[in-house]
Amino acid sequence: MMNLYTLKALSKNYGEGDSLVRALRDVYLEIPHGRFAVVLGASGSGKSTLLNMLGCMDRPTAGQILFGDADITAYSKREMTQFRKTTIGFVFQSYNLLPDLNALENVEFSTEMVGLSPADAERALVQVGLSDRIKHFPGQLSGGEQQRVSIARAIAKQPKVLLCDEPTGALDFETGIMVLEVLKQIHREQGTSILFITHSQEIAKIADIVIRLRSGEIMSVTENERPLEPREVEW
Repeated sequence: MMNLYTLKALSKNYGEGDSLVRALRDVYLEIPHGRFAVVLGASGSGKSTLLNMLGCMDRPTAGQILFGDADITAYSKREMTQFRKTTIGFVFQSYNLLPDLNALENVEFSTEMVGLSPADAERALVQVGLSDRIKHFPGQLSGGEQQRVSIARAIAKQPKVLLCDEPTGALDFETGIMVLEVLKQIHREQGTSILFITHSQEIAKIADIVIRLRSGEIMSVTENERPLEPREVEW
């Protein structure tokens, strides 16, 4: 089976001369379809830079990224935008909800851009356990509920992959567990590929694959023989 992502000699630099920062250094990596993969590393290890490359939010300095057999590093700006809009679901630490729209309207805003019906938005909110909160505005929702709205917004357009950048980072333990359970449920029931960025060794235990990143380099790629359920971990 073809990989979801194949990275070849991927590098990303910022600045130049004395201020040069090598955020990614000659990265080779294969991520199979349908897996829950965690990218694990400390702050400054290159995790978010890697996610930006995989999500077509930025271009590498050198190297190649294949999504299936498509070379997304060769995409034009328009093709990059279309790829982000139709293929990728993003979940960030900040919820990025529109404060003047209720939960359903926030999700509909995403589905309308890709030509899906309002029913798809409501279905996504039901899936993340917010059927009784769809008419609530962000200011009326807890942090965990707002994050679940952002997950619903990401999955409503039926993406091929979810890219999650520390989505539990601003949440307390119990709320973070609930968010992880939602993501695991989506992965299990829909088979959606998930790439989850974290600095937590404990969260990494729920993944199928753990990619360890340090100073912009891949240190190891390992498989968890028995990925844990979110309720089994602590951080």
